[in-house]
Amino acid sequence: MIRAGVIGVGAMGQHHVRIYSEMENVELVGISDVSKSRVSELAQQYNTKGFTDYNELLEHGLDAVSIVVPTTLHTPVGLDVIRSGANLLVEKPIADTLENAEKLTKAAKDAGVKLMVGHIERFNPAVTKLKQIIDSGLLGKIVSISARRVGPYNPRIRDVGVILDIGVHDIDVISYLYGKKVDEVYSIAGADIHSFEDHAAIILRYDDELSGIVETNWLTPHKVRKLTVIGVDGVAYLDYIDQTVELHDREWIRNAKVETGEPLKNELMHFIDTILNENEPNPSGEDGIHALKVAMAAIESYKKAKAIKF
Repeated sequence: MIRAGVIGVGAMGQHHVRIYSEMENVELVGISDVSKSRVSELAQQYNTKGFTDYNELLEHGLDAVSIVVPTTLHTPVGLDVIRSGANLLVEKPIADTLENAEKLTKAAKDAGVKLMVGHIERFNPAVTKLKQIIDSGLLGKIVSISARRVGPYNPRIRDVGVILDIGVHDIDVISYLYGKKVDEVYSIAGADIHSFEDHAAIILRYDDELSGIVETNWLTPHKVRKLTVIGVDGVAYLDYIDQTVELHDREWIRNAKVETGEPLKNELMHFIDTILNENEPNPSGEDGIHALKVAMAAIESYKKAKAIKF
């Protein structure tokens, strides 16, 4: 039985609490948040202990901790979790700076605990299926992957812009689908309704001739979450929301069989499985650093109006 806890039980954290409480091989030992009323409400709802000081929660001998606090707090909270000896899942992005991300990853490695980064779209059943299709060679050589992640602004996002908040999802997914790291990034972006950028177009280069394109904004009145993969033998159209993958080639248009499900549940099941079976988490801290590094470079690119090479 894995003893788990959740630090930060806001809009996203509450779902970590719910899923852990439903898992057969997990005991939800406790939760923590700075909001006393929020902690009290959820602790009562899920029959667990509530703390406003997360260090008190960490004293209860936890095996697994989800960190779902603002990005600027990921590193200090994460280091405390590591010192307690617990394995940790940090919501994306891994940290607010590359220096902090590397510090967190090194601390976990030195302590011998597992660090997983919550890039949830990797656990979207449609992405899982698309990765299998690409790796099978059905689409032939992949030459371009493009994503559109747009929708209305969420007023609770105040500490980062659209690239770090939602654009980083597709930076990670495209890299995951290619199985490669970004070599160069160029972006155009601006801020019209937010203190940080609220719209961006990002071009990623992999090797010499493979491209990734991310269009993202907080200006579109309706939510769109789609991705297109172009191969020499076919094209795949993925819808993150509907969890569908449609394949087109010279002869057929067909739908892939996708076993739909809740991505966060899949993600937490993977996290717990890595602890139970001593496997390496995926995405790892290094994957989280790569996604953050590229997102940071995209921000630098639009500010300096030039491409950033790695």
